[in-house]
Amino acid sequence: MSKNFLTYLYLLSPLHTGGTAQEGNVVGIAREAHTNFPYLPSSSTRGKLRAEVDFDPQDPDAEIKARIRRIQLFGPDLKDLQDSGFLEYYEMETDRKLAQLEQGSIWIGDASILWLPVPSISHGVIWISCPLLLQRWTRQRYGKQINVEEYSSNLPNKGTLYLKDATIPGNKLVPFPDGKTWNDFVPNSTEMSINSVLVVPNRYCETLIEMSLWRQVKVKLNEYKVVTDGSFRYEEAIPPDTLMYFPWGELSKPQNNGFQPLENFKTLLAEHQIIQFGGQESLGRGFVRQWTQTD
Repeated sequence: MSKNFLTYLYLLSPLHTGGTAQEGNVVGIAREAHTNFPYLPSSSTRGKLRAEVDFDPQDPDAEIKARIRRIQLFGPDLKDLQDSGFLEYYEMETDRKLAQLEQGSIWIGDASILWLPVPSISHGVIWISCPLLLQRWTRQRYGKQINVEEYSSNLPNKGTLYLKDATIPGNKLVPFPDGKTWNDFVPNSTEMSINSVLVVPNRYCETLIEMSLWRQVKVKLNEYKVVTDGSFRYEEAIPPDTLMYFPWGELSKPQNNGFQPLENFKTLLAEHQIIQFGGQESLGRGFVRQWTQTD
């Protein structure tokens, strides 16, 4: 496996991550089994990026070239294997025979939360994370785990910090680890609003995230514009201005036609800096700005 890369997702609108869990009248989102933190499954990211491989309508061969590019990056689907004419063309163009479902040249991991905004009556909005989430990220970002103390913050350690239902005395706040600043734990981007951060204890993080999720009420109306019985429900979403990231890399796989998966995938990401996840595009939901760490 080659070097890993990190691609960041800054949420421009609420993101419903496609979970299937439903408790009572709440339509839940995908959550990690061991932490209960919301996340974006890698299958969602992979499927969306696969769909973003587009073609130039002015080029008569562009559509089939895009189809080959999808397979080389993400692997074939059943429609590809059932199309005998395409399989012959694929073998001729790539010098490889396609006979079964197989993985592509790029692997993509689940997208984790790094910083999530929480309302504060004393400071407006504060982005929270926790030692567990930061340790996970530093292993990916720096290749080693960096331990960040609870209550590390860039806020002044005076007064009282009111965070949702939590009250934190200012004298509890501490600086980030020696030799590091809060900026070392927030990826560079000129198009983010993150400026006030706080590392809360692991035991409080899940509760604060849970209380900060968006919950949209939905009902179904009949032909008389009356709410249908049993249609009332809440739909959860990760709030906008949340920062997430997913790791990805190249798999060791022979390429017979000079195809370069790594550069090709980087180009695909660079061509689609704004991506929409989920099925609520018409409502303006699920839009994210993405960029890849290059150093």
